[in-house]
Order: sequence, then structure tokens, then C-alpha cells
Amino acid sequence: MIQVNDCRFGKKVIKKTLETSGLDFNGFLQVVQKEFAVPSDETFVLTTTDRIEVDIYKFDQLKDNISLYLLQNKDQVLPASVEEEINFVPHYNTLIESGTNEYFTEGQKSLPCSLAELVDNALSATAKNTGVRSIEIRLLFNRTFGKPAIIVLDNGCGMTSKQLNNWAVYRLSKFTRENSTFESEREGYVHPDPVPRSLNSDISYYGVGGKRAVFHMGNSVRMISKPIGSPDVHELVLSKEEFQKKEQNNEDVYRGTILNRMPGDFSHITDDEQFLRSIIDEETGKNSFTVVVITGISQEHIDYLKDDFDEWTRELAHIYHYYIHGVNGNCKTDISRRSDDLPRIDILVTLLASKSPRQMNLREVEDDIQTLFINAAKDTFEFRATTSDNAIVEGVLRYHPFLFDRETYPKDPYIKQVPVEDDDNDEVESGAIVQARGRRDIFECFWNGRLIPYTTISGFDWCQKKRSKLPAECYNRFSGVLFTDGKFLVNANKLKFMKLEKQLNEQNTHFTRVCPTQKTSKRCNIQKEFTQWLQNCHEKLDKQVKFIDYKGTYSGPEVKNKEHPWAMFSSIEVDGKTYKEGQTLKSQKTSQIIYGTVENFFLDGNHKGDVFATGGEVKIKREPAGLYKELTKVIPIGKIDRTATDESIKKHIESEKKKVPEDLKVDWPDGNHLPENAVLLAGTPLGPLKVEILNSNGESILSRIQTGVNVILLSVSLKVVLNGDTEDEEVLCITAPYIAKKGHWFTKIGNLRSLGKYTLTLNAVLNENNASEYGGRELPRYKREFTIKEGNAESFTVGELNSPQRVGVPFNIPLQMKDCYGHPTKPPPDLQPVLQSSGLELSYEGIACSGVLLTIRGVKAKGKLPNHPPVKNYDLKVTLPGLKNDTQNIKLILHPGNPHSLHVKSKTNPMEVENGNPVSFKIEVHDEAGNITPIRKQKVHCQIPGLPLVIKDCSTGKVELVTKPVNQKIVNGEPQMLDAKFEIPSQKQVSPVTIKLMVMPSKRISRMELYLDDEKLVLKNNEKIERQAGGVLKDLFYKLYDEAGRDVPITTEIASTIEVTWGRDVDRRDLVKGRLPELQVPTHVHGEHLYQVSYQDKNVSSCFKVVPCPGEPACLKVTLPQSIVKLGETLSGHIELELVDKYDNVTKTMTATCVKYFSVEAEGLDESSIKFKWNENSSSIVVIGVRFHSGSPGHRVICFRYKDFKENVIFEVTAGVPSQLKLVSGPEQPLQVLNGHDIPTPFLFQLCDEWGNPSPDQNMTVEIRSSPMTLKLTTAVSPPVDVEGKTCIKVNNVEGSKGYYALEFKGSLNGNSIPGPSVNLTLLPDPNKPVELSVNYDINARFSAGGKFPVFSVTVFSEGGSVMTALKPADLSMFLWEGPSSMRPKAVTELICRKPIENERKDCYQFREEEIPTRVGEYTIEFSLQTDKTEVHLKNQINVNVVANEPIKLEPDCQPQTPVVFYCTDIDNRILVENMTLKIMDQFGNSAGQDLNGTVFISIKSTEGERNRSLPLFEGKTNTITISLKEGSAHINSLAIMENSPGENGSQYILLFRPEVTMPPTSLSPFELPFRFYNDAENQQKKIELMKKKDELTYAIKECDKFFDSVRKQKDSLENKVKVTTEKEVSLRNELNKEGIKTEHPLSVGQLALVADNDVARVISWHLQGDMDCVITTTTAAAQKIYEVTKGNQQVMALDSILVQQGDRPLPHIRNCKNLFKPPGNPIFARKELIYSHKEQNCDRDKAIKVFKNLLGDTILMDDLISATNYRKALVEKSIHCPTILTRKGDRVSARGKFGGAQNRVPSTDKLKVFGAPLPEHYYKLKKQIDVLGQYHAAVEEKEKVEKDHNVHSAKWVNEMLHKETKKNEIIKELEEINGQLASVPVRPGKRASGNSESPGIVSKRQRRESMEEPGSFSNMN
Repeated sequence: MIQVNDCRFGKKVIKKTLETSGLDFNGFLQVVQKEFAVPSDETFVLTTTDRIEVDIYKFDQLKDNISLYLLQNKDQVLPASVEEEINFVPHYNTLIESGTNEYFTEGQKSLPCSLAELVDNALSATAKNTGVRSIEIRLLFNRTFGKPAIIVLDNGCGMTSKQLNNWAVYRLSKFTRENSTFESEREGYVHPDPVPRSLNSDISYYGVGGKRAVFHMGNSVRMISKPIGSPDVHELVLSKEEFQKKEQNNEDVYRGTILNRMPGDFSHITDDEQFLRSIIDEETGKNSFTVVVITGISQEHIDYLKDDFDEWTRELAHIYHYYIHGVNGNCKTDISRRSDDLPRIDILVTLLASKSPRQMNLREVEDDIQTLFINAAKDTFEFRATTSDNAIVEGVLRYHPFLFDRETYPKDPYIKQVPVEDDDNDEVESGAIVQARGRRDIFECFWNGRLIPYTTISGFDWCQKKRSKLPAECYNRFSGVLFTDGKFLVNANKLKFMKLEKQLNEQNTHFTRVCPTQKTSKRCNIQKEFTQWLQNCHEKLDKQVKFIDYKGTYSGPEVKNKEHPWAMFSSIEVDGKTYKEGQTLKSQKTSQIIYGTVENFFLDGNHKGDVFATGGEVKIKREPAGLYKELTKVIPIGKIDRTATDESIKKHIESEKKKVPEDLKVDWPDGNHLPENAVLLAGTPLGPLKVEILNSNGESILSRIQTGVNVILLSVSLKVVLNGDTEDEEVLCITAPYIAKKGHWFTKIGNLRSLGKYTLTLNAVLNENNASEYGGRELPRYKREFTIKEGNAESFTVGELNSPQRVGVPFNIPLQMKDCYGHPTKPPPDLQPVLQSSGLELSYEGIACSGVLLTIRGVKAKGKLPNHPPVKNYDLKVTLPGLKNDTQNIKLILHPGNPHSLHVKSKTNPMEVENGNPVSFKIEVHDEAGNITPIRKQKVHCQIPGLPLVIKDCSTGKVELVTKPVNQKIVNGEPQMLDAKFEIPSQKQVSPVTIKLMVMPSKRISRMELYLDDEKLVLKNNEKIERQAGGVLKDLFYKLYDEAGRDVPITTEIASTIEVTWGRDVDRRDLVKGRLPELQVPTHVHGEHLYQVSYQDKNVSSCFKVVPCPGEPACLKVTLPQSIVKLGETLSGHIELELVDKYDNVTKTMTATCVKYFSVEAEGLDESSIKFKWNENSSSIVVIGVRFHSGSPGHRVICFRYKDFKENVIFEVTAGVPSQLKLVSGPEQPLQVLNGHDIPTPFLFQLCDEWGNPSPDQNMTVEIRSSPMTLKLTTAVSPPVDVEGKTCIKVNNVEGSKGYYALEFKGSLNGNSIPGPSVNLTLLPDPNKPVELSVNYDINARFSAGGKFPVFSVTVFSEGGSVMTALKPADLSMFLWEGPSSMRPKAVTELICRKPIENERKDCYQFREEEIPTRVGEYTIEFSLQTDKTEVHLKNQINVNVVANEPIKLEPDCQPQTPVVFYCTDIDNRILVENMTLKIMDQFGNSAGQDLNGTVFISIKSTEGERNRSLPLFEGKTNTITISLKEGSAHINSLAIMENSPGENGSQYILLFRPEVTMPPTSLSPFELPFRFYNDAENQQKKIELMKKKDELTYAIKECDKFFDSVRKQKDSLENKVKVTTEKEVSLRNELNKEGIKTEHPLSVGQLALVADNDVARVISWHLQGDMDCVITTTTAAAQKIYEVTKGNQQVMALDSILVQQGDRPLPHIRNCKNLFKPPGNPIFARKELIYSHKEQNCDRDKAIKVFKNLLGDTILMDDLISATNYRKALVEKSIHCPTILTRKGDRVSARGKFGGAQNRVPSTDKLKVFGAPLPEHYYKLKKQIDVLGQYHAAVEEKEKVEKDHNVHSAKWVNEMLHKETKKNEIIKELEEINGQLASVPVRPGKRASGNSESPGIVSKRQRRESMEEPGSFSNMN
């Protein structure tokens, strides 16, 4: 089949589908000429939609369902648009490669990559352009253009219809797609020629990215393309909504249409896509192009594209950098490097989202990363990589040198610079190295000239540092880029290479350098070339630095008397010499010469890279390790001995190593050496031991460590530990001192009996505290692990047996071996157990040993047991010859064994049984010793052929088994032989037993025969008999025979069991004579009817079938296909006419000649269209063409006549095809609406046909539009059309500019438009809608920290411009947060609008007396109007700058620790403060002295109460120092006391800093810093540590106090909010109580109750049909009032006029709580089925029950009519009155006994008023809860929120404050202890510091301890 579109003439295209099977090209042309009436002399052509002319050769290649053009000539312009159906089922690659090349990323901006997919397609399309290659991205986000859209245009080659079809096929790559309908026109894929940087535009590859991109950005795409040389434009639309619709309708999802049209034709464009008209207008004059239009874009995407325009355009410029700028990139410094030999590519981005559009040519982007790299580089290194498969990668490295104090490596504009991690610091600020490449990879990777964004390569082996001598930072100063072609695979999204890095790192990949000038590669050592290039760059371009290799920022305690922070470095250059981390050095001019290894270098201040500096500190790890208690030392760099050589330092360290303990020497004087992992028997002794401590040379150090003048004495401790599974047990622990010439001595350890693993540990320890660690190292240790195991076996015990034991059943006897200590042990070899027991035969299979267990396996016992009970006890003796205690006795309980044989006892063989009788067998089960074996759940099976399996429980060992009666078919009266098989399936070892059984024939009746006409005709079983329908079958007889074939006389008893399936009243006398009752033949001829005669419940039976035949014709039968027809439409289907007999059976007596005798007539019937036809298949007459062409809807009678036969049928004629929409009702005119409001009155429309008849079609939809289109309407969603064809449209909201509009209504039915009316509307501004917040305040006010804000007056203006004063103050809020204007953060301060005061303006709202924050900085204040709880309508933000308050004190910017200084000459121990900055501050700690200059006087004073003490002096022997104060700040580099300064040892002094300034605004408090002065060296270190700890605790107490103050303020604020909202809630609640309104509406009977069952509801509603609309009132007066108002037309009933019996009487068949008979049909009172409404209805339950008792009375409800009539009959027989009975099937039996007829049958439900069905029970519960909760929702919600915040914070505060209070108390207690310790440290009274320059020596005093001269004793150990 081929679709041909005739496009030759006119503006209309004629489409026809032509059959091509069996036709050649010439034959097809003849068909085309015939179908389209083409004259023979006219010339024409047939082309595909791609304008390829079809000839005789191409015709055979055409596929089914293809579309062709019939044109005057090949280039003829299409007169109109043509739709072409296409399929775009995904290519098979979707299956075989699904999941291949897929890549998903998280946290990345996806839109630039999606846009890049479309730019890729555009670049491929423009690849062959000779001029400018133009690609444009338009973002239309301005609503004036219609719905938002993204458009990508290019001036490329365009796509043919076939290529556009290919584009729609998912994963149809360029390698597999067919770009033409004909093979001769197809062009295979050709790889592009190699070009520099692979800029070949070959980047549209897989057939995936375009589809994925457009549906990622939106949900619909329109492809518009015009190929080169074609006059046609092709359009294809793909929509997510259309796909989903097709799927729901089970349509082909991958089928669509391509619209082929001429350029500039936009007639098919809808109003919401107005922007497309201008796009299509641009088509005219273009040779070729492609346009991608994406709509349905999410708001999230729109916001990103608008707000981050610069970011994503920069990313696109990055991706296509080299396409835009050429092979050398965007080089600004060297114009000669720019490449202009390729066609210019312009990628233009236009954003139309506001009045001022933005436009960006990606060529103008200056900050993409490649532009930054290119222009920051000072030298390049170009290379080429060739893989094993000859794939080539071009690469460039660019060097970015270090210049003086900074790195020139560009920062990444997309991400924040990642700091270099340091092993010792968690937070490191960026330094010089971090500002270079840092952790980023070296190479960005480009594929066919475009960036693959998520693949970067960290580098290759040859560009890593490895053994290079160049500084490490040089390897962090170059960037790189790789260029690949299509030989390297990328994933389908072009986001990541598949295996590029793996391929480049293969051994077969060769790297060569490319000559920078000749651009040719040469064979070379790439690593050598690279290293030389890098070294040249470093030497010529980098500037050298002094501090090298920044490691991080340090703030530890090692650097004393200095301010933090410190920058750390790993190496430095001093005086031309380099010191590095790990290098050894020697100190000079220190109190003790230090030898050690450099750990790092410190430089004061924040430095983030290699810097120049004049000095610093070095941290040294003291060597040799383990010799010094103080592990590290920090000294100034100036104290490094630069004259010391590495050799001398190494020699000294090696010499000192001899003093370090390294090993323990252990001797065993008795020769009982304990090897590692030794195994000893229990009780084996250990020792004695002799131990010596050795150095690394194996020499004894005499158990002491000599460090200068200090000596550390050592001892040796011994521990023996028993290692447990969960914890270890210490068995022995003793310490032995050193004894001259003996060493450390330990005596013998004995009696280790406990089994297990032990550890013997010898450890050198310090004498003074037994510590095993010194100088950061573990002291030498000697360790041996050994095991104590059990001894040899001497006795055994018998384990528990699994009792009881059974005869012949094997069992095991477990024996456990034990040694002399009772430990379980292994059994000795070659044991042969002996078993003995009287009266038993015993044997066993063998023995098995497992650990300490010996098991006698397979023990069997055999013997005869008594019958009652079958159990006996035996004594079993077990002997193990060879053991010390070799015999044990055990008790053995023996039971019968397992079943072994089955015994069946019978009297005769074979057994005889009469057919039909059961058989009895006696059965026993024996074990192998002949004992009867009782086994639980032991079942015997007996199987006899023809009988069910008999299973008998034989748990006792013997049983009698009785079978079912044997029923065998006896043939010719001969006995039948059977085999009875007996077995026990659960005991496979017991053999089955078979018994012979002889079955004898019986005298039972076994056969029946039927006869017709007194034995003249014998009826076979299931024989068919044909008789006329409605006739009678007479003379039927039967006979009976027994099993031997003998005739059985029919007795009265036998006749009583004969049953027939026809007739109810059977004459038993005829049955005795063998006669059967007469049979009435059915009246309908359809099917066969089976009848049966049976004897004894059908045990013996015979059947026959009666086939009825039709009689003579009696009437004409008319069969309608449907009874409803629309006016003006022809009845679908045909009417069938047949002749039937009196039973309505079709006689089939008509022939084809009967047609001429038929006629028809009816009112308004179009008889000219009616035809009578003969139907051969059904032998009937069919009537077609029935149509009514006039009249009104309603019933029409059609009369059919045939000869003497006549039949009338009734048709329901309905309204015709809908053709117009009428406005039935609507709002009054002129229509005026407030902006933002609804139209209160809905519009009601009626659908009508052309004759004005209402049409009830419910498939119509009605839409509403405004003219002009600027009016925004919100209507009810999809208003349904009711059964009368009416629809109601409610306009819920109207928004727009004020003015005059027209509302145009239009209907749509099945795709056809139906015209509707138009309504004029005037839009007015809303005077109650707030649109603007105006904030007034004193703009000249000063916002001082901690002060009060000025009064903020907020005025609210309405849409009409008037001031709004009716708003609630609670709806206005003031929010405050720190920082510039932005979206309101979550954590803000909310302030409440104050109530107005006297003489204050009433037209605005005031915020007054609010506190200003205490911290200076920029703050944002937001005023918000929120009239509901979900949406902020209006807001207004202002920025304020909080400045410092009045200056009141002088404070340091960072609180220093309490200084401790000493009486000495060392400057480090005399410094009071260093690098401290003092500032003038306000009361809140803000800097407040920017305008103040003056002087700070520094002096020392005593603490209060100690005025007469001598005071220390500053350097220069002065007691006062002055420093300048500029702009409120003064900096002190260093402040120290003089050498050997006076002062009292251990005293505390105060360092006083007193400011004096000119014209101070207030008095300034001085800053006081306490410090300690010591000249007692013995307590220096302890005092320093205590003072540091005291400072820390004091600071912690201050922080706790600050926290308490903050919590109190927040608590006061929340309590105030709770108070305000509570008052508001109480006020509103009282107002609701005052305004309470009660409504009451009278209810009708049908509204008083519900019925759950549909059938019951229908029948009760029908029974009460006359009462359903009766209104129920409480009083007669109310009923009379309703009667008067309705003028007597309304039924009413008053409750006070009804009298009913109290309580419930029982059903009539119940008397005295007993049933008089068993009633059928489940009778129940009908009123019991009623469910009464809930209490919110005005009639309560009791009143409703009273109403229905009055109306229904005792009416009964039953299942069906038969049950009802029988129930009534039973009541009447017992003289009981029967009330009216209703049935669930819709029948009624009146109280008079009348039933049947239309009056007592329920009509269809649509004609009744029916009781409603109840809602689920939980509905009322939920509804009640919702109503209760909603009453106070609006007022209480805010209160609950504030109370919740208060409660949450209160609980949190209580916990935190308790925690803080506890912590503060602990700190205060600890601080008191420290103060006490400081006070208790001994100070030599009256002794002042002398003039000696050396520090006082340490007094050596030995501690008293117990004598350790004697060696340790182990006599008490077990």
C-alpha cells in the first residue's frame, strides 16, 4: 500500500492509498492516472517527500505505507501542507548496546551539556559550509511571545524527510542509518581527513544526544528543516504528552507524522506558539537550515538559564573553544598565533526574558578556562602520542611561572579553589602551591575538537616528579590539553571518554615531542625533553624564594611567647644553604647543645606559599631517639650552627646512641631454656632467670640512662599472664632491681597447673614510677608465649547415653579420658574396650577418638523381651584394659527394635468375599528378634485393585484392618480374582506381603434398558430422538437386570427408587408395570435436551436426548441492531426479518423471492433510502438504510408487512449531530469584575443540533478565551457535561489590566470545533488587594550597636491606589538578619507590629522600640505582609549599617594568655607580650576608635593589697613605656622585662595599658594584664602549666556567662510572642462565640436514612415512593406553615401527630422467643435495613425511627418471591396475620396476599428516587475531627507555632543550661584548685634574685623507698 498525495493543482491536496501488490511501475502509473483522473496527454512526475523522482528502477525499492507526491514537475511548490506518516521504532542497537556508553553525574549543571548536544548537531550540519557557519541559540522566556521556548538554529545542510525520520529513531547512529529511501541514493559514513586539533566537526555520532537533550530541557520538540536544493520544509513534532496519550490508548507510540510544506507557511501554528510565526517568516530566501524548537520547559531550567546566563555561556565557550578561536585558541598576546584559514564559526546566544534582551557571541567570552590557560602561559611544550592501533593524540603543556609573591596558574572559574590537604591539619588556607594547580588533574581532553567535560587526566609517567631535582612546586605550575579524534570512544552523552587514559598509559603508546616551529614530531626521550623544558622554565621564569614548600598553618604550644598563627614550611634557604625536612642539624648558643632532625619550619603570620622572610623558628626532633624525655625543641633559625658538618653531627648522634637501652639479655642458669611457643605439661616449673639491659651494640648499660648530668635508673619487671578468650588473668607480677655484677635475678616459678596459653613478659621500667616508656619510645621488652597442656590419661568417665535403646539398633558409648589432675586428655593408643551384660548378645563396630573423647561406635544388643511391658533393664560393664582405673558400669534400658517383618493372618487362601461386602485382615509387625514392635505413627497400607487405599495405624505393633466393600464388574457371572498388597511405606526395610482374594457375583441390580412403543424400539444410551416442538412423547418402558444378567422383577420397593428427570407427579403404579410417564417436548428448538431414568440415586441409569423441530409459521419477527437512532443519521447495522412459529422458533421457510413482498412505513421515515435484501446465511430478510429526516426527538413506530403478516417496532429518535452551543444562563450584563476575583455566577451552556434540539453528548469540552489575550482566566478544570448536554463553567479568578474585554466561548467535540457565544466584561481594580508596601523612617538616623531602631512606619497601598487600614497588625512582620539583601534565610529575628498609641497616625503600622544588634556590620530588614499562612504577598527590604557604640575601653583584639617571666638573661623567658594589638572598643567589643589618636602608657603595678612590693622593670631599666595610638589602634611587637629584673619570686603583678587621647568622647578604661614573676627554677614548669590552665578555665567561664545571657534574651522574646498570640486567639474565640449561628432545614423522608444494599434500597424506595418527598417537621405548626407557603403542593408530616407502638415486636413466626417453624428466605423487618443519619442532622435517631415505624410498619423483607409466598402460607396456616412482604429481587406480596403484575414489581432505578448509600463509618469520625480542628485553625496556628518554638527552645535551653551550669561549676572548682596549688607552691621567703646570669640549679634529692636489694620471691605462687 502506497499513499499518493495529488499536489498538482489548487490549494487542496487529495490523498489516496493505492494497492501495489502484483503491479510493476507501468501498472502503478495506470492506477494513478485512473484514480486521480489524469488525462493521457498530461505530463506528471511521482516523487518521494525528499523530492527524489520515482522511476522503473526505484519503484521496486519502495516500502509499504510510503508517501509519494503527484506533481507537475519535480521542483513544483507544494500548494498546501502535506502530512507524512512515519515510524521511528528504536534501532536494534538500543537492545544490544543499551547501557553501553551510559554515564550519569551528580552535582553538575546539566543544561550546558544538553545545549552542547544540539550545537554538536549544528556543527556537523554546517561542516561543509564555505562561508560563515552560523549557529544561534534563542531563549524566548518573555510571555509576549507565547509559551517559553528554547530555539537552536543553524545554516547547515538541513535534513530531508528521510533524514528527519532517522533523527527521531533513538540510538540510530551515523554508522547504521539509511539517509535515503533508495539504495542508489544512499551515502555510507566516511571518516573525515585528519586536521589539526581534530577540528573536523564530526561530533554528531550516536543518535542519542539530541533526543535526550531536548527531553531533558522540555517535554516537546519541533524539528523544522529545509535540505539544500529542496523547495520543501519538513516538520516533525515529538511530545511527551502525545507519547503518554498513545500509550494509554494502546496506540503505536513510535508512529507520527512529518508535515511537508512550503517555506513561510505558518497556517498550522497555534496562538500559544506565536513566536514560531516569526521563525517561519525567516525561512524565505534561505537555501537550507535546521531549527530545533523546545517547549514545555520547567521553571527550574528557565530560572537557571536566566539567572546564570554568564556561567553557562562560559561553559559553552569552554566546550567549543577551539572551534570558535581556531587551533591555537584565544591567544590575546600573540596575534600571529590566531588561525583564520578555516571558515568562521559564530555561536550567538540571545536571551529574551525582559524588555532589554541579552546577546552573547561565544567568541566574546574572555574568562573560559582555556582562554585563561593560554594567556597566562609563558612557554609551551607540544607532544604527540601514538597508540598501538595508530590512533594519534595531540597534546600541549603550558607553563605558568611563579612571580615574586604569587602563582600565575589561573583559578578555575567554575569551582572554588580546593585547598591542599595537610596530614597534620584539618583546615589549611590556600598558599602559593594551592593557588597553582593543587589537586586538579593536568589535562583537559577534547574529542574531535570539542571538550569532553568529565574526563581529565592527572598526567603521565614522564611528566611526574619522581627522581627529578626540580622543586615539587614546578610540577604544579603547568596545565595541559589533549586533542583526540573519533578513534577514541566517548559515552553516548559525550561527557566522558570510555578508556582514553587506559589507552594512553599502555606500554605500546609512544610519546614524541613536536617541534614548536616546524610542528613536526621527532624521536626522542620524552621524559628527558620534558624535564629539560621544565628546568628551563623554572630557571628563566620562576623567581626564587627563601621559605619553601608551605605545609600549613600551625597554632600549637611549641612556639613559646609568640602570637598565633604560624605558617609551616618543609625547607628553607639560608646564606646559600638549604635546610630541608628530615635533615639533621646542630644548635648553637642554646643552654644545651641540641642535635636532631628538622620536622618543619615556622614563619610568623598567615602565609599561603613560598615567601621571602628574615627569620623564623625551626622545630627539631632530638636525636638519638629514646635518650631525651623532651622529644622536640623549637629554636630560632638563627641558632642553627651552619658551620657544623653532616659527618660531625652524625658521629655525635651515633656516639649518644650507646646510652639508649635497646634490648634485654635473658639467661637460664639451670639450662631449662623456654623456647617460643613451648608446650609444657601441667606442673612443669620455669626458671630461674637472669636479665641484663643492653644497648644497640649489645653492651650493658648498667641499667641506667645517662643524659648529661641526669641519670635515669632502670629495673626489670616480670609478668606471667594466662590468656583467656575474653580477658587475660595476671598470674604473677614482680619487679627486680639491678644488682651489681648480677644484673636482675628471678627465682624459679612452679606449680603452673591451669591449662591454657601463657605469656611471659620481661620489661625494662623506670625505677621512679615503673613506666615502660621513655623519650617517646617503649623500653626494651622480652616476650615468650607458651602453653600448659593436660597430662597422660589415667582414668575415664562414661558420657550420657541417648536412652532408651532398641533391639538391633546401633548406638554409641562416649568415654572421656582424664589425667591425674582431672583435666580431660587424649586417650592412649591401641585401646580395646570390653563390653559385658547378662542375657544380651553384645557387639560393636569399632572405636573413634576425637580429642579427649573415646567413642565405642555401633554397639548392638539383641535379646527376647516380655510382651507386657515390652521393656527390660540391663547392667552394662565397660572395661578399658591398660588404664589405672579401667572399669565403669552403666544402666541400659532396652526396647523392641525397628520393624523387620510384616505378618498377615487369614483363615483361607485365597480369601472369599461376596461382591459388595468388605474384607477383614489381622496384621502384626515384628523386629529382627521376633518381638512385636510398637512404633509411633507406624501405618500399614492395604491396596486392593478397584478400592481406595486403606491406611491403618499400627503404632501398637498389631491391628485389624477392614476394607471398603468390594465392587467388581462381574462378567457372565464368573468370580473375579484380586491381589491384596500390604506394606509399611515408612519402613522401607520391611518387605510387602500379597494375599489372594476371590470376589463372588451378587444379586444386585446392575443394568437398565429403555423401550419405545412397548419393546418395539430399544433406546440405546444417549440416543437422539427428533420430535416437533411442543409435542408429547408417549409409550416409554424400562427393564432391570442383576450382575448375572437375570431379569429382575419390578416390585413396589424397586419402583419407589426409580427417578425420572421430567415430570413431577409420577404414577408409581405405572412404574411397577415398567411404564414411564409421558414427556412434553420443549417449545424452543435451540439445542438438545437430555433426559435420564435412574435407579437408587443414579447408581443404575439410562439416558436419551430429544431434539425439538420448529412448527408452521405463525408471525413475523423483527430483530433490531439498536433501538436508538439520531435524527438525520442512518441506522447502523441492519434489521433482520424472519417468520417464526407460535413458540417464536425461526421456521426458515422464506426464500430470496420473498423480498418483493416486504414493505415498511413510519412517520418521518425516509423510505427512499430503505432496501430489503436476502441473507443466504441466516435464510432471512435484512433491511438497511433506515433514516428519519424530520420531526422532533421521541418514539417512532415502524410497521413491517409481508403478505398477511405484520409487525410493529418502536425506535427512540434522539437529537442529531451537535452543531451549535447556546448560552442558557449566566451573570447579569453589563458584567463587571474586580481584578483577582471570580465571576460569582457560572455560565451554563446547552449543546444543540442543527434543528435546535438539545443534544445530550457528554464528550464535548468547552474552552474560554479572552480578547485581547492579556486577560488571565482561571476556570474549573475540565467541567463535565451532564446527561442533558449542558455544561457549567465557573470562572474562579480573573487577572489583568483594568479595561474592557470579550469572553469568547468555543466547544470542541471529537476534534470538531463548535461555535459559541461571546460575553463582554469590564475589569475593575480591587480596592481590597494590597500591592505595595511603603516604609518610612529617619534615613539620617545612626544605628549604634545595642541601641534602639528608629520608628518604622509601614503604609499598605491597594490596587486602586488607596491606603489600606483594615489589615490586622499581626499580618505584618519585620524580619532582621545579618548580611546583604537576599532571600530570607531560615534563621532570622522576627519582630511584631506594635499597637498604635495616642496621637499616632492611623493610616500606617508602626514598628518601634526594637533593639539594634550588638555586632557591627551590614544588616537587612524585611517588612512582610502575609494575609494567610502559606503565601507572602508583599515584602520590602532595606539595608542598614550597624556601627560601633561609644568607645569606653582599651582591649586587645585577641585575649593573650597570662604571661610568666623569670629572673634570667634569656630574652625568651623575659617576654611579657609579643605581637599584640590593642584597640579602643565599645561595650560590646566592637572597634570604636577609628577617629581617636593619642598615646598608650604601659606600666607595672602590684595587685590590690600588695602595694609595697618591689616591681619588675622593663628593658632599659624603666618602669613606663609609651607607644603611639593611631586611629584607635596600637601594636606592640615585643615587650619584656630587663635582665635580672627585680621582683618577688612567685608574685603576681599587673601590666597596665592606659590610653590617653585628645578630646575623648567618654572616659576610657585601661587594659590590665596580670603576669607571674619567678626566680625559683625548681617550680618554673609547674607554674607555667598551672597558669595556662587557669587562663583557659577563666575564658571558659566567660563563654558560659555569654551563653546564659543569650538564652535569657531569646527566652524573653519567645515568651512575649506567646503572650501576644494567646491574646489574639482568645479574642477571636470570644468573637466566634458571640457570632454563633444555628441553621435548621426541614428534611424529607428520603433524606432521613441511608441503605447499604443496592437491591434493598431500590425495593424500599419503591414501596415508599409516594412518601419519599414528604417533609418531616417537629411540630404541627411548622407543618401547617410549610403547607401554606407551598399552597398545599408539598406533603408534610408532623412528629407530634404520630403515634407508634413503643419497642420492637418480634417477627410473626416467633412466639415466646421460639420459632413456630423454620422460615425460608431470611425474613427481617424492612426498617431494620435503614441506617440513620448522624447527630449533625436536625432529626435525631429516635425521631427518624418513629417516622419509619409509622410509614413502613411491620413490612417484612425477604430473599425472593417463592420464600415470601411460602412464608405467608405458613403464617396463614397457623392463623397469624402476615404484613406486607418485600423481596430483595424487587417483588411485593401485599398484606392481602396479592402479588405479581407491574403494580407489584420494582421498575428500573432511573425512574425512582432511591435512598442514598452510607459513607464508610470512619468517614464520620474523620469528618468530625476535621470540623473540630478547623474551627480555630486560622487563629490558633500561629499561637501553636510560637508555643512550639518556645517549648522546644525551653527544653533545649533547660538541658543546655543545666549542662553549661554543671560545666561552669566544675570549671570554678578546678580553678579554685589551681589557685590553691599556685598558692601552695613553696617559695623561698626573703630570697631575691641575685646577679648571677645563670639560672639556679636543680636541687638533687633522692626519694625514700623500700629496699629492693634482695631478689623477688615466688614462693606464694601456684
